[in-house]
Amino acid sequence: MNPPSLGLVRLTLTDYRNYAGLRLDLKARLIALVGANGAGKTNLLEAVSLLSPGRGLRGAAFETVGRLGGSGAWAIAAEVEGTTASHAIGTGWTPSTEDGEAPQARMVLIDGRAQKGSGALGHVLRMVWLTPAMDRLFAGPAGDRRRFLDRLVAGFDPDHASRVSGFERVMRERNLLLADVTSDSHWLSSLEASMAEQAVAIGAARNEAVATLTRHIDQSRATTSFPWAQLALSGDIEGLVSAMPAVRAEDEYRRLLADSRKADRQAGRSLSGPHRSDLQVSHGPKAMAAELCSTGEQKALLIGLVLAQAEALREVTGEAPLLLLDEVAAHLDRARRQALYERLRALGGQVWMTGTDREVFDGLGEGSAVLDVAAGRVSEMDRQ
Repeated sequence: MNPPSLGLVRLTLTDYRNYAGLRLDLKARLIALVGANGAGKTNLLEAVSLLSPGRGLRGAAFETVGRLGGSGAWAIAAEVEGTTASHAIGTGWTPSTEDGEAPQARMVLIDGRAQKGSGALGHVLRMVWLTPAMDRLFAGPAGDRRRFLDRLVAGFDPDHASRVSGFERVMRERNLLLADVTSDSHWLSSLEASMAEQAVAIGAARNEAVATLTRHIDQSRATTSFPWAQLALSGDIEGLVSAMPAVRAEDEYRRLLADSRKADRQAGRSLSGPHRSDLQVSHGPKAMAAELCSTGEQKALLIGLVLAQAEALREVTGEAPLLLLDEVAAHLDRARRQALYERLRALGGQVWMTGTDREVFDGLGEGSAVLDVAAGRVSEMDRQ
């Protein structure tokens, strides 16, 4: 019996990247996109990723993804089927039509109803992705790991992304106010109270998500074909939340913000808070910090971590999330590729993968489809 899953049964693009117009009717759970570099494979994954909160797997500005030669406007629509409900979702962006007009926010529709923001998409479609740009996640800056962490948390708690953006918005307002030496201390206190409330909620959600993922890894690591990860959070707020009740943690952080106004003013930024936290990852079997591992070990560890995340989401939510895996199998040997495909089949969710060689996807198994991508066109190669 297949596990419950979410998936797209139809995807439509209009003037998106190199796609003037595209409609895909989808039945397969494992979907492989094959084509030359520059054919538009990752563009398709990016379009699907924009059916979730945020700016998608590339983090691109909305004004940059419209088709060259088009008006700049673009649209993405999909029909989503789950175990309990189906939804029609869509998003799009239209450039400003008058000089001096503020940039437009992107439009989000769910079942024909306009939404206030993209956060609502997280309640309809949970999504996990892995891209080549993430290969240096463990050795790169803390900000990259923090963004990875917050996407992970948002899978368990769809409102998490809104809290993070809300905290950052209030923090920016406090920074601007601190730059004015005549700033109103009462208004600063009000902003700091709002920051403290949101920061503690962010820290609590991060702690819970990492604990949930760690429990899953501990339970499954004996049977995994990829190295398992040890996770730890490093951050002032996460430490406060784990050490005391939430109300007291808010008081402590609010006091810290008030006491650090002079230092923050001199630095031009807030020196403490959830925006400074880091996710620490170790290679479990080797008991070694991930950043000290070889490039190949880091890649395998990252794949194992993303798969564990998807499996933990299935356990918690009752449905397997949608996975987007860009060039995930190209550098794996045959045995490791087959282990990956077996894990994806067992997960039960819809998976989108890309590659330049058809042979890489031999052995995907029943319920899969291989699609040829070329110059903004997609056609089916074969179905297994």
